[in-house]
Amino acid sequence: MKIVVIADTHSEKIPKPLIEAVKESDMVIHVGDFVDLEVLNMLKGLKDVHAVYGNMDGLELRQVLPKREIFSCEGVKIGLFHGEGGPDGIVPRVRAQFEDERVQAIVFGHTHEVMNEVVDGILFFNPGSPTDKIRAPFRSYGVLEVSGSEIKGKIVKLK
Repeated sequence: MKIVVIADTHSEKIPKPLIEAVKESDMVIHVGDFVDLEVLNMLKGLKDVHAVYGNMDGLELRQVLPKREIFSCEGVKIGLFHGEGGPDGIVPRVRAQFEDERVQAIVFGHTHEVMNEVVDGILFFNPGSPTDKIRAPFRSYGVLEVSGSEIKGKIVKLK
């Protein structure tokens, strides 16, 4: 299963290559900071979407999205949480959201800094932002490949 992973779109126009990647995927994850419903509705019109709200998302999004989510994909348990606080120490903070859960991957955003790293047996995956380069040298999104009981991530740089 191929999952396109997005975060921190901040009401900006979604780049065309990302929309094409979504169309070619099996599912989409967005881990918050949509800022308005337009991107969420557009993504739902294209694919099955798992999403959580971020710190910049208002009441409109908080009424339709959870703060965190856990779901299984082909037997792999994936946790979603936007993130909070400064970029330093983000991994322990997002890990704490799933402390009593046996997740194999935690997908988060918030920092706009990409991460694709296994820590203590858990994949920590931040796709960066496809619309913003704050604290990042490039705009990006992510792809998760789930096969059997394995999950692997890839960061895709946008021009």
